[in-house]
Amino acid sequence: MNYFPWLTIIVVLPILAGSLIFFLPHRGNKVIRWYTICISILELLLTTYTFVYHFQLTDPLNQLAEDYKWINFLDFDWRLGIDGLSIGPILLTGFITTLATLAAWPVTRDSRLFHFLMLAMYSGQIGSFSSHDLLLFFLMWELELIPVYLLLLMWGGQKRLYSATKFILYTAVGSIFLLIGVFGIGLYGSNEPTFNFEILANQSYPIALELLFYTGFFIAFAVKLPIIPLHTWLPDTHGEAHYSTCMLLAGILLKMGAYGLVRINMQLFPHAHSLFSPWLIIVGAIQIIYAASTSPGQRNLKKRIAYSSVSHMGFIIIGIGSLTDTGLNGAILQMISHGFIGAALFFLAGMTYDRIRLVYLDKMGGMAILLPKIFTLFSILSMASLALPGMSGFVAELIVFFGIITSQQYLLMPKILITSLMAIGMILTPIYLLSMLRQMFYGYKILNVQNYYFFDFDSGPRELFISISILLPIIGIGIYPDFILSLSVEKVEAILSTYFYQ
Repeated sequence: MNYFPWLTIIVVLPILAGSLIFFLPHRGNKVIRWYTICISILELLLTTYTFVYHFQLTDPLNQLAEDYKWINFLDFDWRLGIDGLSIGPILLTGFITTLATLAAWPVTRDSRLFHFLMLAMYSGQIGSFSSHDLLLFFLMWELELIPVYLLLLMWGGQKRLYSATKFILYTAVGSIFLLIGVFGIGLYGSNEPTFNFEILANQSYPIALELLFYTGFFIAFAVKLPIIPLHTWLPDTHGEAHYSTCMLLAGILLKMGAYGLVRINMQLFPHAHSLFSPWLIIVGAIQIIYAASTSPGQRNLKKRIAYSSVSHMGFIIIGIGSLTDTGLNGAILQMISHGFIGAALFFLAGMTYDRIRLVYLDKMGGMAILLPKIFTLFSILSMASLALPGMSGFVAELIVFFGIITSQQYLLMPKILITSLMAIGMILTPIYLLSMLRQMFYGYKILNVQNYYFFDFDSGPRELFISISILLPIIGIGIYPDFILSLSVEKVEAILSTYFYQ
């Protein structure tokens, strides 16, 4: 047991500090913004310090474990711990949330509530990634839904009511399946209920029951990840949300679904996962192509980027289904890589909207002359999204490719079929991204923008700082992917050797 409660502090600090926002003096929004940003930076520094000094990379077991009794009757404990699977997403959460609070600078309406919700989400996300108790995992999972709903409902675009309702309906249905699954496992078999991950991971179930549990959890995570056909909430939500919310949605929320699949479905139900994995790979390949071919039809800029997110999630699903070290590491790398790229693209889309107040691509054009910096950043990040060598997307997708090709679980012909489908998806990706750039920035359509901000029309220092802060890790991971892979490689090997290679 670890004596100093590092993880508890990291999980509880944002929401506690966030609730103090309502007691700050009424001196305009500046105080609130600076307070929120300072809390986010403090949290990020604390997380980094904890991981650098108290986390052993070579140990695949649960580290920094904390276990406090909470509800004795249910054997429900406050159980936290991290390992190689959760450390990457937690650091990503800290990084993206800090930049998203900085991106939310222009939000002036109800800014106390807005910044409180951002910090509450921060706690929920880190809690989800570090909880080692199923019921606690469920509570944290829910803690992060309500803020998203309110952020959508109050600071969204014109159709915000529709998209917020759609979001909460989809995720609530997923949560019901998650809750049934959590209680089903917790109460199954043993005399007294237990939600402890370590105990549950060593339990065995009848295969029919295991398949049933697996399906329940799978639906919950498939809504979040999103896996087609449960993805339709995502484009609507992204199309309407404020871009700082979009950064959190694309950067972190989608990754929670993938994390749940690896953490719960693979470790608790390995037999069912072995049976489901061929279907996962088929669905992943279909998803890559389906979303990449739907994307060019979107007029709304943010919806087009949202469909590109859905397409990139297909690689994560294939990596999880490949049942190889390489494939699973590739999926985790793709989670981190897309977290940066997706957040950056949505931020740039929001930045462009702030300047010209247009969302539809066919109304834009010729913006490269007016906005040279935004044009440069948009071009570089679109290249990162279409997996240009030297950027993180390329490495991640390449490793997933290797994972599926070297997999011993599948015959040669299905592997060739799946890899060729993935290749077609990778050819479709540049088509929609480059056509998006062409519609926005090239051509002779001169924008007659009424509300010209002459002094700060192109990107200001704050926005340049955010864009470059996200761009650096993308290039860094692209050049030296071991930086991320070294976090997860031991844990992935442990999962596969314990549960799948017996």
